[in-house]
Amino acid sequence: MTIRLYDTSARKIRDFTPLTAGAVSIYLCGATVQAAPHIGHIRSGLNFDIMRRWFAHRGYDVTFVRNVTDIDDKIITKAAEQGRPWWAIGYDNERAFNEGYHALGCLPPTYEPRATGHVPEMIEMMAALIDRGHAYAAEGNVYFDVRSFEGYLSLSNQELDNLLQPSGEGETGKRDPRDFAMWKAVKPGEPSWQTPWGPGRPGWHLECSAMAHKYLGRAFDIHGGGVDLVFPHHENEIAQSKAYGDDFATYWLHNAWVTMSGEKMSKSLGNSVLVSEMVRRWRPIVLRYYLGTPHYRSMIEYSEEALTEAETAFARIEGFVQRAVERAGAVEPAAEVPADFAAAMDEDFGVPQALAVVHNTVRQGNAALSADDKDAVTTCLAELRAMLGVLGLDPLDAHWAAGAGGGDELHGVVDSLVRLVLDQRQAARARKDYATADAIRDELQRAGLVIEDTPGGARWELSR
Repeated sequence: MTIRLYDTSARKIRDFTPLTAGAVSIYLCGATVQAAPHIGHIRSGLNFDIMRRWFAHRGYDVTFVRNVTDIDDKIITKAAEQGRPWWAIGYDNERAFNEGYHALGCLPPTYEPRATGHVPEMIEMMAALIDRGHAYAAEGNVYFDVRSFEGYLSLSNQELDNLLQPSGEGETGKRDPRDFAMWKAVKPGEPSWQTPWGPGRPGWHLECSAMAHKYLGRAFDIHGGGVDLVFPHHENEIAQSKAYGDDFATYWLHNAWVTMSGEKMSKSLGNSVLVSEMVRRWRPIVLRYYLGTPHYRSMIEYSEEALTEAETAFARIEGFVQRAVERAGAVEPAAEVPADFAAAMDEDFGVPQALAVVHNTVRQGNAALSADDKDAVTTCLAELRAMLGVLGLDPLDAHWAAGAGGGDELHGVVDSLVRLVLDQRQAARARKDYATADAIRDELQRAGLVIEDTPGGARWELSR
């Protein structure tokens, strides 16, 4: 029952041992809310949602912190471009992110702190680092002295002498160009907070160090985020936090990108696909299947064809669930998942291997339906629901049953219209007008629907 995971800091698979028996603490770098989310943004939240669900299934008490970066260079730039307050930009996009997480079935975090709510903690951390010789004030800025921290760059495995630290506008007075800003001096027209070193605003890296310390203490189990955050963000977090005296994260997990034509999905590159647009075109549960079933460390190359394949694959699962409920009635998820599924998830959250067990169970369940073996159908459905619950893909879960997200609402409308036509077909059959009944069926088939007559009434699904 040991969970093994790929730790970026060790660059290998390691057995997971929590700091506190029976508990898991996770900090995930969340949204920088300068714009509405695309599916690449949401993938990170979804991957860590599956990890969180698996830890919970294994009996751990999970504390999951996902922050919001609500002050940042990009947010200020957007505010200037749009002629709106910076906080309005952040608030609108924070809501858009949360709507996206909810639409795709992500559980809410235990805590979701905003950076601007934790300036006092940031000031305290900077003061301590200055006192200890790890940071210095210059021209209203506060910088971290990277040469003062012996373990700097151990996560990304770089050499300091070869490093070109990304610099920001107005970062003047550095002793070394590779030193990074913890605090940025105020500029005209920008928001600012008062500190002992003058007014200004926090640096991105400091925000996460302060919030992780506030909500998870001096040491916690897992720090996560996209692979693009390894440097500079996570390296700089480690330097600040450990120099401050924290043990910080024991394990580092990073999810891969969603790409288009081999490029990272990004608004700046003009190749992003907004979640709000996607849920109008695809059912959110299908989007979750598409984004959540590849291994979290594997790149996903976006394409309409891949989404269609995901829709087809999920339809096989959903079709069995519907038929099994009609045959066996309401069946609760099993208390345990099949051993092969558990083994796959225990090995660095191997969702693709776990999904193979899901589809094998569907095949067994369909065979049981054909044999009219109710007991076997019940067993398969219970095990399937347990596995799908871990993946957040159980169509009988209250979240999906309530029609969360635009795609499911559209599906509900279509279902109502099709059932109205099927009722007309059934009425024709009842009065022995088989010609009309067959004509209705043929018309539905030409429209791309498959009609199946069952003891409980006619069912429909899209043809594949």
